[in-house]
Amino acid sequence: MEKTFGVILAGGLARRLGGIDKTLIDIGGETILHRLIGRLAPQCAGLALNANGDASRFKRFALPVIPDGVAGRAGPLAGVLAGMDHVAATHPRIADLITVPADTPFVPHDLVARLRAARSQAQCRIAVAGSADRAHHTVALWPVALRDELRHALIDENLRQVSAFIARYEACVAAWPPGPLDPFFNVNEPRDVERAKELALACD
Repeated sequence: MEKTFGVILAGGLARRLGGIDKTLIDIGGETILHRLIGRLAPQCAGLALNANGDASRFKRFALPVIPDGVAGRAGPLAGVLAGMDHVAATHPRIADLITVPADTPFVPHDLVARLRAARSQAQCRIAVAGSADRAHHTVALWPVALRDELRHALIDENLRQVSAFIARYEACVAAWPPGPLDPFFNVNEPRDVERAKELALACD
């Protein structure tokens, strides 16, 4: 299997949850970050956390913490670029990056394999996860080789939309079938926390 490096995107401000670190929310006895590590680590050659501010708050997870390299809270694309730069500097033989948001506690155990298969079948450059008739653009398999183009889009063009950057390339969607649990359910507000706890009890 080709090697893939994983980056968990935790650079957002979580305004709807009072600015807390969503990835540290407890879901069924485990933080969301712990859950993500457990699901992603077996699929990846390595993992890192994209987060800004004091990195010591994540010390117990023993992950490299990589801040945005673009000033001004440039959004998830800045996290994707930080991940690409980290891989290029520390794992130059790894060609692909998988990103997931830090508020998705139930990402599939076959995420990387399904995205790779979709990309191979469609002969596209970027593979995006999909469910419930929508694409989740921050859950994607990216070629690290796009990092200079992404840097140009972020800094020189002030591009901020993940979907707008992806639309510049041949892309495909790997769709997960409907079921009792949307594997890309994300925690955005207080009621989502309670729903995630219910889902964890039912599906874990």
